Amino acid sequence: MGVSVLIILTAILVGGSIWMYNRLIRLRNMVAEGLSAIDVQIKRRANLVPNLEQAVKGYMGHERALLAEIAELRARSREARTIGDKGRIEMDLSRALAGLMAVAESYPDLKASQNFLALQRELSDIEDQIQMARRYYNGTVRNLNIAVESFPSLIIARLGGFKGAEFFAAEAEDRATPQLKI
Repeated sequence: MGVSVLIILTAILVGGSIWMYNRLIRLRNMVAEGLSAIDVQIKRRANLVPNLEQAVKGYMGHERALLAEIAELRARSREARTIGDKGRIEMDLSRALAGLMAVAESYPDLKASQNFLALQRELSDIEDQIQMARRYYNGTVRNLNIAVESFPSLIIARLGGFKGAEFFAAEAEDRATPQLKI
């Protein structure tokens, strides 16, 4: 009787450990998938930016500084290695592109250009896709981090070498409530 209880408890312990290990593997892969989705959307936007720049160059002769900033941020985005760096640069690039769209409002001919309007719609769609990919990624990071830090899965995580992941976070100024100036 005592031996069968010991065998059952051992089977439960081994089965639970295998289940937790496989869950950690699944969560880690979901984090990688989420980061890949962000990268795909960022690359789509990076490929769109030169077309957008070409569309506005002829109209915005004196907005060269803004166009140069966008080009520089796009280059820095490709070189970013950490999630934190990529997040900061991407927020800056989104802000600069929003500024470009705001400046474009001052150019009626540009606003009427079918090419520019199509690029503007595509950029808006890509920005929405980036936001969805960031939310998915952050959700998977949350789930992985909970599993890595919670008992009893933290034992399996430590034995298996699993680590928590970094969130794709907004900067403090992006989280602040905008102030209206009248």
